[in-house]
Amino acid sequence: MRHFGLIGRSLGHSFSKKFFTAKFQAEEIVADYELIELEDISKIRAEVATRLLSGFNVTIPYKEAILPYLDELTTEAEAIGAVNCVVVKEDKLVGHNTDAQGIEATMQWIEPKAGTKVLVLGTGGASKAVQYILRKLDIEYRVVSRNKSRGDLSYEELTSEIIAEHKLIINTTPLGMSPDTESCPAIDYSALSEEHSLFELIYNPAKTEFMRRGEERGARTFGGMLMLQTQAIASWHFWNRK
Repeated sequence: MRHFGLIGRSLGHSFSKKFFTAKFQAEEIVADYELIELEDISKIRAEVATRLLSGFNVTIPYKEAILPYLDELTTEAEAIGAVNCVVVKEDKLVGHNTDAQGIEATMQWIEPKAGTKVLVLGTGGASKAVQYILRKLDIEYRVVSRNKSRGDLSYEELTSEIIAEHKLIINTTPLGMSPDTESCPAIDYSALSEEHSLFELIYNPAKTEFMRRGEERGARTFGGMLMLQTQAIASWHFWNRK
């Protein structure tokens, strides 16, 4: 039996085990997938050896922190500066980023109009993948962070005029993720309109407070399930590439 898993800190919200277990059964593959909570990412190599992992996904808060413990990065993962999928190959840990594929698939679904400006909320590993795709698609964007030094704007500087100008807002923060479903990014939702689209990377719950508040103002909303499924299938292909 081959072994896979998800590395993170608090994983009670994750659908990954259910998704991959169903995929293994459907394809009659002898493998399992476990949720592996680590308090210290420096222990990752010992965890891989103990569990005999063939590959694993990486989530909050380790998409960037895991980089020093990997042996190789794909060109795309290196350009993004974050990893969410690792292949164990002859005792080497090879880092990939499949979030980018999930984000690009969702952007195709959103179909932003030419000239649309984007606000990216958050600066973590998922935000880096979003920024990579926006640059690839030649879409203008600004990053909003609690710490001004990490982004283009702080939340205090995010005026209603700026929100009105940026017709696509992407939430890459964990605010609103189960079980903390009542939280949401601190932006002026009254500045949203029917011309806005909100892209939420969170998939659990299916409709976050961020999305709900956007819908109240007439904005289109897009959840994280398509991204989850696309990046998961891409991970599977990396793990099973001959």
